Amino acid sequence: MALLNFFSKSKVNSEIGKSNKIASSITQIFTHKKLDSDILEELEELLILSDVGAETSIRIIKNFKDKKFHKNITAEEVKQFFSEELTRILEPCQKALEIHHETKPYVIIFNGVNGAGKTTTIGKVAFNLKNQNKKVTIAACDTFRAAASKQLEVWAQRSESEIVAAIKNGEDPAAVAYRALEIAKKNNSDFLLIDTAGRLQNKQNLMDELKKIGSILKKHDINAPHENLLILDATTGQNAKNQLEVFNQIVGITGLVITKLDGTAKGGIVVALSDLFKKPIYAIGIGEKIEDLQEFNAKNFVDGLLEI
Repeated sequence: MALLNFFSKSKVNSEIGKSNKIASSITQIFTHKKLDSDILEELEELLILSDVGAETSIRIIKNFKDKKFHKNITAEEVKQFFSEELTRILEPCQKALEIHHETKPYVIIFNGVNGAGKTTTIGKVAFNLKNQNKKVTIAACDTFRAAASKQLEVWAQRSESEIVAAIKNGEDPAAVAYRALEIAKKNNSDFLLIDTAGRLQNKQNLMDELKKIGSILKKHDINAPHENLLILDATTGQNAKNQLEVFNQIVGITGLVITKLDGTAKGGIVVALSDLFKKPIYAIGIGEKIEDLQEFNAKNFVDGLLEI
């Protein structure tokens, strides 16, 4: 087993706090101190609108009511309670991406809908691995989108990685993956990073395509792929739950990378996904820079969310 810095080390980032209204809304709600039914209802609505999800929000507010109802309480005390509750939900999903196989190359498939940030995430991971003197091969298996291959070519140049792309437009993605694994083995690459399509509007075709990639890889290495990551765009809100359900059904997702937590993202979806699916969250994306793809740290994330 080896530990590598696939992602930058996490830190409290003010962009998370700026991109949501949880912290400021708590302060606005507590114009008076007594915790009553009206305030509880406002707090529950705030959590739901912040994408924490109805089921999770209801449970958090029930716990809050049981402990604090009819007591004088400040906005800061509410934030502290929410901090403890949200951290408790998130901490079991805070895991580093570790290598458990000595076989080279270590194969990681990046799944997700088009536009979620798969290609950029692959590029950043490849660059980080290159800086640790690891040899990387990248497979461009979204063979119907020329733009994705072009973007990967740029990242491959920056990270000094070998890239394997379709010989012709629309080539079978599994054939590209197979050829990439052959080349990665020949070149003694430490890692093979595989980009994939994400056309959920045609679920059956996507399912067949992704399953075929997995099957063809196992002809080379019975343990491959070693990781099936799902890249989720936080700005899609509750739709991220549907994406995780679909891709988990197709390939068996082993971990998450949640992107675009800057801008307009509300952040609560990270809590909802953790509570419902219990999948490891390896990293979050808070910007376009390489260092903005950070290892997930539950406490730091909640501190940013609540501006603590």
